Amino acid sequence: MQLRCLIVDDNDSFLEVAAESLAGDDLDVVGTARTSAEALRQVTELQPDVVLVDINLGDESGFELARQLVERFPRLSAGVVLISTRPERDFGGLIKVSPAAGFIAKLQLSARAVRELVASRSPSGGEET
Repeated sequence: MQLRCLIVDDNDSFLEVAAESLAGDDLDVVGTARTSAEALRQVTELQPDVVLVDINLGDESGFELARQLVERFPRLSAGVVLISTRPERDFGGLIKVSPAAGFIAKLQLSARAVRELVASRSPSGGEET
């Protein structure tokens, strides 16, 4: 099953490269957003299965956006994935206590890594409809 993916990052260059590299391979990048407000609007409109959220969204917090996404869209509880150029250890326990499904470093970001993380957190083994 093709997963529909929204990427949220304040860096235009990263958005472009990530959208190109993740497209195909069982991931359909349906949109990108630069801000939390834009992300929330696009989740409503596009109904993605997965939302990749940069932890550092300029003046905004990716952790806060992850919390809002899971609160407003409970079906995304296994589909919000935090991403960053920094390693997971730099965030202490913040990733573990966030409602996000998990974390993928941007250098390791791939369609396969996203699918595996989402599948491991989904009660139906990643086969959500």
